[in-house]
Amino acid sequence: MSILVVGSVAFDTVKTPFGEVRDALGGSAAHFAVAASFFAPVRLVAVVGEDFTPAHRQPLLDRSIDLGGLTTATGRTFRWSGAYGDDLNSARTLDTQLNVFADFRPNVPEVWRDTPLLFLANIDPDLQWDVLHQVRGAKLVAADTMNYWIDGKPEALKKLLGRVDILLINDGEIRQLTGERNLVRAVSVVRRLGPPAVVVKRGEHGVLVFEGESAFALPAFPLASVIDPTGAGDAFAGGFLGYLASRGLDGERDLRTAAVVGSVMASYQVEDFSLDRLKRLTMPEIRERFSRFEDLTRFKTLS
Repeated sequence: MSILVVGSVAFDTVKTPFGEVRDALGGSAAHFAVAASFFAPVRLVAVVGEDFTPAHRQPLLDRSIDLGGLTTATGRTFRWSGAYGDDLNSARTLDTQLNVFADFRPNVPEVWRDTPLLFLANIDPDLQWDVLHQVRGAKLVAADTMNYWIDGKPEALKKLLGRVDILLINDGEIRQLTGERNLVRAVSVVRRLGPPAVVVKRGEHGVLVFEGESAFALPAFPLASVIDPTGAGDAFAGGFLGYLASRGLDGERDLRTAAVVGSVMASYQVEDFSLDRLKRLTMPEIRERFSRFEDLTRFKTLS
C-alpha cells in the first residue's frame, strides 16, 4: 500500500558536539520518505530549487521513492542551519532561508489523489488543509506540526485536526497547543479536536501512543553514540506509517508495533548526519533492533 508525503526537501547545515555537515540533504519529507520506503512504496510532493542536482535526488531514487511530485522552481532550495549543544534534545536555529519553499503550493498529481495513506509533514496548516482536499481518496490521514504553526496559525491547525486520524507531535508542542502541562490531559484536549489517535514523541525519553481507551509507553532505544538528532521525528513517522501501510488499513491498526518500528528507524537516524545512516541501513539490521526492543520491554508477571 502506497504512502503520499507532502513536506519539505532541504539542505541542512548542522553542528553537534560530534562534528558538522554543510548543505546535507534534509527536510521533513526526505527523512520521512527514506525511513518509510523500507516498508512501503512512497510518493513525495515537495519543491526544490535549481541548485538541487541529480546527485541530490539519487539517495531518494536509490530507495525507489517516486519523485513525480518533486517540482523544481526558479531559485535556491530551502536551507536550514542549526547547532546542538550537550543537550541533543533541541537545536538552536542559526539561519533559515525559505527560498523556493516560501512560495510552495503543493499540487498533488492527479494519478496520486487516491493514495490510501497520506502524511501531512510539517508545513503551513493552510497548505496541509489544501492537500487534504486534493487527496480525497485517503483512508488514513496523519499529520505533524511544530511550535511555529501552533503560535502563528492555531485556528487553522485546530481546523485541520478535525480531519486527521493520527497526530504525531512532540511533548513540548502538545503542551503549547493545549496549555496543559500534564501529557495525559493534553492528549485528551487534542482528541476532542478530532484525531482519534495521538502519538507523543519524547526524544530520548521515548514515545507515548494514545488510541481509544488504551495508552502505550515505549522507551527510546539506549544508544552508546548519538551523532545528530536532526530528522529523528520524521524518521520515526516514516517507520510508524510505513509499517501501517505494509499491514494494510482495512484491519485493526497495530499502533503499538508501529511505534516500535518508528522508534527503530529514529534510533538509526541519529547515529550519523543527514541520511547517511539510513543509506547504509538494511532490513536485517532493522529486524535485529526490533528484536532487541522486545527484550528491552519484556518482564515477568508479578507473583
